[in-house]
This record gives sequence, C-alpha cells and structure tokens, in this order.
Amino acid sequence: MFSGIIEGLARVVSVVHDQDNVHFTLSCPFTAELSIDQSVAHNGVCLTVVSIKDDSYTVTAMRETLERSNLGLLKVGDEVNVERSMQMNGRLDGHIVQGHVDQTATCIAVEDQEGSHQYTFRYESNREMVSHGYFTVDKGSVTVNGVSLTVCRPTEDTFQVCIIPYTFDNTNFHNIKPGSVVNIEFDIIGKYLARMNSLLS
Repeated sequence: MFSGIIEGLARVVSVVHDQDNVHFTLSCPFTAELSIDQSVAHNGVCLTVVSIKDDSYTVTAMRETLERSNLGLLKVGDEVNVERSMQMNGRLDGHIVQGHVDQTATCIAVEDQEGSHQYTFRYESNREMVSHGYFTVDKGSVTVNGVSLTVCRPTEDTFQVCIIPYTFDNTNFHNIKPGSVVNIEFDIIGKYLARMNSLLS
C-alpha cells in the first residue's frame, strides 16, 4: 500500500525486453536503502525489486502491467516518480493508493496559473467501466503517475488537477505536456461502493 506522496525521481538507465516481460533498471536517491523483494511504486505501478547493483536496481513488468500503464513507453533517461510502500506507523498524507494502475489517461491541456499549474486529462470511459468504479468525482482523490491529487471539474471522461510548485519541481509533472500519457488509479473507496451498488441493484 502507498500514500501517493512521491519520495523522489528515479532515472531509467536500462530497458531490457525478455519475451513478454520488460526489465527496467533505474537509479534513485534511496537505492542504497532498498532490499530484494521490496515493493516500490513506479509512476504509481507497484513493482518488486529483483536485483540491486551499485547505485541502481531492477524491477520487472509483465504484459498486463505494460498494457494498463505507461511503463511500456519508458526509455533510457526518462524520469519516473517513485515511492516505497507506506509504513503503518506513519501518517497517511495522501490517500490510500494500492499501486494497481487502472488505465492510462492523456494530457489534453496545461494552464499556467501564475505559479501553479492546472492539468486536464482525458481517459477512456463507458458504462461498464463506471460500474467498476472507474470514474472521478469533484474533490475526490485520484492518483496520476503515482501522485495523490484532488479532482477538480470532472466530466464523463475528463478531470483536472492543480499542481503546486513543489510538486511540479519534485515529480515528473514538469515533463507532462499535451499528448503525454500518464497512469491513473481511481479511488479504491469508489470502486468498493460501485461494486456494492452493482450487487445490490
């Protein structure tokens, strides 16, 4: 489990394709503190550390993960938002994030708001997806590339988020522009409510 509070930026140093799997090797500020089998969220995707060498570590993404996320688009040199799993004795500064990305969204607009930035994202939506809790609500929570954010002005297939300067500077939001593909994870509470409603109706 994660909180959506990004610990740092990792940089991709190697991408190796192995049948349907892809092995990503990255370096990040806390590589020395990692251990084999540890869970780390990469752009919101929970992946297991499988090897560590010097100042870099390797994780593996399987086909299902690559199809649902933007990890398959990563190339050497790209920045990735990373967060280690949440400690149960700590504060939940963001919201409950599972690290199970639901789908991708595309940035369709970025507006400079005199210091902060407002991003608009569009994602695929239909009645079946909504019935599974794949939707956003005003002032609700959503995870974008692993960042816990508050939804503004949602529509049937779009939503907006506002990014303060600190988040802009310390996550890969500074690389997101119209056309960029991001990972989104919808609020788990909304998914449970949608599932309960479908079972009771």
